[in-house]
Amino acid sequence: MSTETEVITAESSRKTARIFYFGNILAVLIPFPFFILWFGASMFVYAMFRHHPNPRVGYYTQIAAYHYYGLAGLLVPILTFAPGDFFVKYWLHLWIVCAAVIIPLAIVQILKINKEQWQDVKIEK
Repeated sequence: MSTETEVITAESSRKTARIFYFGNILAVLIPFPFFILWFGASMFVYAMFRHHPNPRVGYYTQIAAYHYYGLAGLLVPILTFAPGDFFVKYWLHLWIVCAAVIIPLAIVQILKINKEQWQDVKIEK
C-alpha cells in the first residue's frame, strides 16, 4: 500500500500568506468599489487560506483579516451615526485615515512574511 505525497513549497506558502495583505492594500487604495468587493472576496480567501496545510499561512491570514474586518467594523458606526453631509465633506479625510491604518500594518506583516524561514509541507494523499 503506497501513499502519494504532495509537496507545497516554501515559496508557494510565502506567496499565499501575502495575498490577504495585498487585498487589504488594494481595498484602501481603491475604496470604490474595491473595498466593498474585497469584503465579500476576503471571506472566500480567508476560508481557503486559514486552514492551509502550512499553519503559518493560516496565522498570517488571520492577522490580515483582523486588520481588515476591524477597520470595516469601525466604519459601520462612524458612517451610521455621522451627520448627513459627513461623507460628502470628509470622505477624503476618512480615506486617508483608513489608508494610514491598513497600509503600514500590511507592509510590516509582508516584511515579516518575507523574512521568515518557510519550510516545504508534505501532504499525504
